[in-house]
Order: sequence, then C-alpha cells, then structure tokens
Amino acid sequence: MTAPGESAMPEQQGSGGPAAGVTVSKEIITDRAGPAAGGALAGRVPDFFIVGHEKCGTTALYTMLRRHPQIYMPDFKETRFFSPEILVPDRAARPETLDAYLALFAGAGPEQRAGEASPQYLRSFTAASRIAEVQPDARIIAILREPASFLRSFHLQCVQAGRETQKDLRKALALEEERRQGRQIPDDSSPWLLYSEHVRYVEQLRRYHAEFPAEHVLVLIYEDYRRDNEATLRRVQRFLEVDDTAPIEPFQAMETVSAVRSTRIIHPLTRRLRLARQRPELAGPIARTVNSLSTKPLRVLWRRMVYTTPSPPDEQLMLELRRRFKPEVEALSDYLGSDLVGRWGYDRI
Repeated sequence: MTAPGESAMPEQQGSGGPAAGVTVSKEIITDRAGPAAGGALAGRVPDFFIVGHEKCGTTALYTMLRRHPQIYMPDFKETRFFSPEILVPDRAARPETLDAYLALFAGAGPEQRAGEASPQYLRSFTAASRIAEVQPDARIIAILREPASFLRSFHLQCVQAGRETQKDLRKALALEEERRQGRQIPDDSSPWLLYSEHVRYVEQLRRYHAEFPAEHVLVLIYEDYRRDNEATLRRVQRFLEVDDTAPIEPFQAMETVSAVRSTRIIHPLTRRLRLARQRPELAGPIARTVNSLSTKPLRVLWRRMVYTTPSPPDEQLMLELRRRFKPEVEALSDYLGSDLVGRWGYDRI
C-alpha cells in the first residue's frame, strides 16, 4: 500500500479496482438506509464517490465524468445520502431509504463505473464509514482548495443559497462560537456555518484513509484543476480505470456565486420559491404563482434584482485567515508529501 498522498492512484487498468456492476445485499447500519434490522437489500452500488469540498470544482468534474461512455452518474447530484447528520432545507427531495438511493443507479450498464458526487461527504463525520459499509472497494475523490479563498467562496454561496444571513465574512466567522451553542443559526444551517470546521483537511482525509486503501483515495488540488482542466480529468479517468484517451469536452471549474443585495427580504422569499418547486402542495399561492411565471426573461430579471457582483476580497481578512490556517496547510503538506505551503503561498506568511 502506498502512503496516503495526492499522487496515490493505480497506474494500470485492471489492478484490483472495483468491479463494474457490483451489487449489494447486506444489512445496513445507518438508520435511514433501509428496512428493519436484519433486512437485506439488493441493487447497483456506486463504484466511486466525489466527496468534496464545495466550491472546489465538484460540479465541473461531475459534469465531465458523466459524459464518458464508461461512466454512469445520475442526474441527481448531491444525494447526501451517507451524511444524514447534515440537514438541508430541501431534504424531502433526497432519497431517504437505501432502496431509493440504489434506484438512482439502476440505469448503469454492467461495464460502466457508477458514481455520485456529494461534496458534503468530506466534512461529514460518518460518511466515510457508511460508504465503506456499503461499498468497501469504493474509489474516493476529494478536492481541496487554499483555505482563505475557499472560505470566502463558500460563505458567498451560503448567503446566496439562503443558509447564511450575515453577509460580512468577518462577522460570520465571529459568530462561530455562538453557533456552536445553537444560537444565531438560520433554519437548519448549522453544519454549513461553522466555517473553520471545514478547513480540517488532514482530519477529513484520515477518515477516508481509515476505511479505504490509500490507492483508492485520490486527492486533487483545486488550483491545479483550474490551471489544467483536461490533465486533471485524464488523471481521474486513469484512477477510475476507464479509457483516458477518448475525446473530452473540458468544463472549467468556475466561480458561480454572486453577492446578495438584501438578505432580510430575499431569503424568506427564496425559501418559499424553493419549497414551491419541490413541494407545491405546501407552498403558498404567491410562491406558486411566481414559479408558474418563471420564464427565462423573468429569471434573468429576478437575478438582476436579487444578486450583484461580489466585492473584492478583504485582503486584510484573507491574510488573517492564512495566518490562522497555516498550521493546517503545513500539516496537510506533510500528510500528502506535497509542498502546498509553497504552492499556496503560505511560505511568504
């Protein structure tokens, strides 16, 4: 077994990887994954998992991989099935049983690799062991990003999604202690808003290395991914033991978050509109009416009214965050055997 690291991956196809078409028929421990204790379920189980983080190009990777003829990924991205402790406002739309989850992969051909992408799995305390229980031969793909830029982008996404009501990142970070005590938390957003908990990269990777062989865990660096999109995809294809010579259409990992003009008005309305799309029977008449008029021109107008271009990053705060997380970056460099201190510029801090 190779040491855990960024470059850990099989060099040849057919080197003991997960067999395509694997099925499961076993008792599942997780309380949301199946029938009463002792019951058995059968179905196609994913061969690989893109486990995160958010804002690190997981959507781009998912989009590119599912175009490969030897790979099957369902239309439903971010099932979050193996991280039930991370509550989400739209959880009614998520598969709640193992039967429902496995049904997402029923369309995979016997010679295809089946996979899913749920970027919450990396920070989940339980996802690694839950995945290993169902698919002990799984391949795991994690993507890590320089901590300060990751937190800034992630905070913007949380505000945009209506999970975070504090638009100022510095103030949001200052709320962490109160939020650990269950205060100042909008809705069910607590797992998202403890921002510093996301930058525990070594601890997160260790959970997966404890469950899977090192050669089954591929760690990518977001900045490398942005710099050479195609090379990264080829590397992932080799890791998954599929053809890495087929023509590909690169899909750049791009920043897609915007700043919200006003959280006080927009967030409640956004939540109502989301509910109207997912559970029309529970939505009010105004939300149902607005959604029924959601043509493309109206959606464009809505975005212009609600969102704006984010302000430039607060460089002083970015410096403070890099000083704060430098020990984590140093530990990660040692753990992966890769000089992320230098690549991320932490040697100048």
